[in-house]
Amino acid sequence: MNTFFLGMALFLVLNILAGLWRVLKGPKQADRMVAAQLFGTTGVASLLLLAQALESPFIRNAALLFALLTVMAVLAFVRNTSYGVVEDNNDEHL
Repeated sequence: MNTFFLGMALFLVLNILAGLWRVLKGPKQADRMVAAQLFGTTGVASLLLLAQALESPFIRNAALLFALLTVMAVLAFVRNTSYGVVEDNNDEHL
């Protein structure tokens, strides 16, 4: 069963690498923030899988902290966007 958990954690890390493309290419700030949210949720899931595979409660604590930090990043982005602080550099529409 530990092999299954480690395999799933590896699969999620590969998803994070695929999401890195969206962060680097944009095209808008909101797209980048959604990709960062993907990093947060996928990172928490992979940490929880590793914690189960390695039977380590400390990794579960790190996953909880990572989840809280992800929520705070999204809240800060929404707050700054609602006040007009974050502006898109690309005004092109498809």
